[in-house]
Amino acid sequence: MAVKSVTHLNFRGDARAALEFYQAVFGGDLAAITYKDAGSVQDPAEADQVMWGQVLAGNGFHVMAYDVPSHLPWDQGENSFFLSVRGETADEITAYWEKLSAGATIVQPLAPAQWAPLYGMLKDRFGVVWVLDVVSEYGG
Repeated sequence: MAVKSVTHLNFRGDARAALEFYQAVFGGDLAAITYKDAGSVQDPAEADQVMWGQVLAGNGFHVMAYDVPSHLPWDQGENSFFLSVRGETADEITAYWEKLSAGATIVQPLAPAQWAPLYGMLKDRFGVVWVLDVVSEYGG
């Protein structure tokens, strides 16, 4: 089993520009899926914003980013990032989830999602927001 942790940056409409900037700085490949791509548009004005994006470089640099939808709270100084943990199996991610969730506030229960076999978000007892999911190939 392998687990990877990646810093996941949160923006309000600037995720694509930030990812393009980080790609220009560190190199690598940029991938971005919009809310429209994922079939998850709640506000038509946000359809082309980034629901999931990343820059992954051969030199080891890896950052993920998304645009927080306007219906969710966002404060650049308070919740500008969370830690993403991606695993290969549901059992692996469930075990991490069970341990991290002790004393945590569940933001999104761990469950299957349209874009991943298993996905969940929580704020641990120290105030750190974690996103856990099982890696899947995007077929869009």
